[in-house]
Amino acid sequence: MVKLGVNIDHVATIRQARMAYEPSPLEAARECVKAGCDSIVCHLREDRRHINDRDVIALRRAINKLNLEMSAAEEIVDFACGVKPDQATLVPEKRREVTTEGGLDVAGRRSAITRVVSRLHDSGIAVSLFIDPSKRQVDASVAAGATIVEFHTGEYANAPSVSARRRRLDILMSVTAYALDRGLEVNAGHGLNYDNVRAVARIKGINELNIGHSIISRAVFTGIRAAVRDMIGLIR
Repeated sequence: MVKLGVNIDHVATIRQARMAYEPSPLEAARECVKAGCDSIVCHLREDRRHINDRDVIALRRAINKLNLEMSAAEEIVDFACGVKPDQATLVPEKRREVTTEGGLDVAGRRSAITRVVSRLHDSGIAVSLFIDPSKRQVDASVAAGATIVEFHTGEYANAPSVSARRRRLDILMSVTAYALDRGLEVNAGHGLNYDNVRAVARIKGINELNIGHSIISRAVFTGIRAAVRDMIGLIR
């Protein structure tokens, strides 16, 4: 059964728009768990634009499975090793980007990423690498010591035509099989929504889909429990 991880970053985005105390990412996470999601995802960015240190600490205390998205910056790694989320997902990060623009270049930064993976593992944290669906990046992830990869599905989600989307889906299917053959757990996410998620959820071997913006957007109209349940219904 495909699992669902809900990214709650944009609950914090709404809070930060007024520099207030609500809505609470912690309460949102609790509602998502009550609705049946399998994990909570949040991204502690270096500029703290939405999720902050206090949020992560509170979530770690209250949530059974916390997946912390993070850069490989030393300050963030230090924090993660102290908080010890259940899983850390290393992602590329640019200060001016609106959202993550692509996968981590593990092949180009293998030495540095290997050191971070090793340090997180030494702290008892499972490590996932957020990569583009590329065999080269899969091989580099294995060499870096990761046991989990998350494929960036942005090119699939943003494909300009049905045929282009089919091509991107075929690549996801092929590289998922390749990663599984190399002993990796495979997750996927980015740009997935209620219209395009089913095809990715049907890929053989996909373990978990991590989805945020689409669920939080729907929650504005339906409430967060209903939004999560609707997504679970689609992927399962």
